[in-house]
Amino acid sequence: PAFGLFVFTIARDPLRIIILIAGAFFWLVSLLLSSLIWFIAVKASDPRDESLQKGLLIFGVMFSVLLQEAFRFLYYKLLRKAIEGLVALSEDGCSPISIQQMAYVAGVGFGLMSGAFSMINLLADALGPGTVGIHGDSQLYFLTSAFMTMVLIFLHTFWGILFFHGCEHRRWWEITAVVVMHLAVSGSTFFNPLYVGSLVPSYLLMAAAATWAYMLSGGSAQNLRRFLLCKS
Repeated sequence: PAFGLFVFTIARDPLRIIILIAGAFFWLVSLLLSSLIWFIAVKASDPRDESLQKGLLIFGVMFSVLLQEAFRFLYYKLLRKAIEGLVALSEDGCSPISIQQMAYVAGVGFGLMSGAFSMINLLADALGPGTVGIHGDSQLYFLTSAFMTMVLIFLHTFWGILFFHGCEHRRWWEITAVVVMHLAVSGSTFFNPLYVGSLVPSYLLMAAAATWAYMLSGGSAQNLRRFLLCKS
């Protein structure tokens, strides 16, 4: 599905590809910074203290989420400046791409890079050694990880739309909602290997975020009905 979003909505527009790559880069930088801080914290702590190590892991995840959203805000500021430059250079005084379209493409960029790193970690585990579930754990690790990766890609896309809309209209509660949802989804992964505890809430939040983003983008129930019935 994520590849389909790229092919059908982004791949044919060079400007959208640039925005997507830049968004992926911003997410990557946020991950590198949060990983560096977590690595330093782990090295400076006692590795034999299991409760401390678990606390550092939780801290690392939460800090990474906050840093990702901070970089999303910085990217919004950068794109806002870019729009002003495009308007100044255009002959008709209009930008070739709207802030809503930028929000969508930037969200896809964040999501694709997030999904790529999730798949890299998953494939690294798949190389072995060992067999999944050999000690009685769930054998659905790879399947559930794939579903979790997919939902995170879509969530980043919807979060991008909501976040940019909140910044554009100074609705700080929308930005707060995005951060809270991101923290909730990331925190739910600590229920694993009880995968129901992470997948079900994540998909429910994805449905809510998708509906919210659809309405903010100008969608309506009538338009959705026409789309489902293939009516023009």
